Amino acid sequence: MTHYKTAPEDIVPVGEKIAFGLGNLANQLFPAALGVFMIILVLALKIDPFFAGILAALPRLIDALTDPIMGYISDNTISKWGRRKPYIFVGSILTGITFMIMWQLYPENSQVYNFFFFLSMSILFYVGYTIFATPLIGLGYEMTSDYNERTRLMGISQLMGQVAWMIAPWFWYIIYLPSFADSAPEGARILSIWVGALCLVLGIMPALFCKEIDQTNLQGKTKLSFKDFTANMNEFVKSIKQTFSNGPFLKLCGATFLIFNGFQTIAQFAFFIIIYYLFNGDSVMAGQWPAWFGTVSAFATAFLVIPVITYLGTKIGKKNAFIVATLISIVGYALKWWGFNPDNPWLMFLPIPLMSFGIGGLFTLMMSMTADVCDLDELNNGLPRREATFGAVYWWMVKLGTAVALLTSGAVLKWVGFDENAVVQTAETMTNLRLADILIPIITAVMAIFVMWNYDITEEKAYKIREILIARRGKVQKG
Repeated sequence: MTHYKTAPEDIVPVGEKIAFGLGNLANQLFPAALGVFMIILVLALKIDPFFAGILAALPRLIDALTDPIMGYISDNTISKWGRRKPYIFVGSILTGITFMIMWQLYPENSQVYNFFFFLSMSILFYVGYTIFATPLIGLGYEMTSDYNERTRLMGISQLMGQVAWMIAPWFWYIIYLPSFADSAPEGARILSIWVGALCLVLGIMPALFCKEIDQTNLQGKTKLSFKDFTANMNEFVKSIKQTFSNGPFLKLCGATFLIFNGFQTIAQFAFFIIIYYLFNGDSVMAGQWPAWFGTVSAFATAFLVIPVITYLGTKIGKKNAFIVATLISIVGYALKWWGFNPDNPWLMFLPIPLMSFGIGGLFTLMMSMTADVCDLDELNNGLPRREATFGAVYWWMVKLGTAVALLTSGAVLKWVGFDENAVVQTAETMTNLRLADILIPIITAVMAIFVMWNYDITEEKAYKIREILIARRGKVQKG
């Protein structure tokens, strides 16, 4: 396998890597916090579960629809501040402020008032989130044009982003802590201000300290204006078609959909297995074990998986590193059969380091490989470069996987006979749930390996593509 030395000018300075990583921490802390906060709607504010489902689904649907549009806008923006950073700056502020406001809910208000207040602010939140996150992802793809430096950049970014998943499981504990607030709604109101403010500050770091590529040689952009709306829409549709015609990119999307879908489908199963299998339905005895399970998983991903995968990606190639990581995760999922042991709850942590290779390896490598795909797209379709569009479509696939996983998860719980009203679940139900918890991610992992088997953008091919692009439009500098 051919290896190339990273040129000094292609190395992203440590400060910029950290600034981008802080932005990614904000990008991951928002969804991590939402996963905890949303439970408050039903349990503490007594909103009907059906309406709570609407509040969860409708804004996310709007978010999924606006991502590709925002990607197109960012890719074609021309400004003295760049085509990414102005949106990251404004979007971070809008998202942070609306997150604070949307949780200022009171039980004394009518259910109708709380429903429409939360819905309207949630829509604004997701609009701001799209404005922030889509250009942020595009910025990451273009911060270096080096095959291996992209992996190192994404490794640091994902490591810092995992901090969100270490602390988010404890938000539930804090919200209900008597010394923090007199009630759960009050706890959510106070904590949302802290979380929103933190994310706002973290989110603007890439806009302040990261450098974009110089746009001088990046011609071919569409002029964005309401006057040229029809032409803009035609170009937008053309851009989306070109994105979906990129074979290697479709493989990345397919593998991500499978791995992430398998992971998300069973994500809540560990919570049920800990309570109903390890502690026989006793939530008090289960105590902080579920939170520790999530925190330890994120810790293993950040400080074990991501450094190892980053190293492997630069030594054996990104596709091979993905296959190795996925195979290791399969072993980890299989070990859960012995790890969840009522006689020794500590064994639940045994499979975590191996399981974590699945998600930890996935996003570190896929983010890096998508940057390589953007070079291939420029080679085939010319300028402008479309990092944000590729990023938007990729994360649209992730969100689609989340939606499918939520539906699948509920169907599996129903199929295994889980009874939400029962204090103790039957032995047959828990056996079937434990089997589903193991087999579903293993099956999707095997399918993902099959999808990626013929992925062909190697280090050597990536450098050849880069040489052709430089000869065609000159070397892209950072400004």
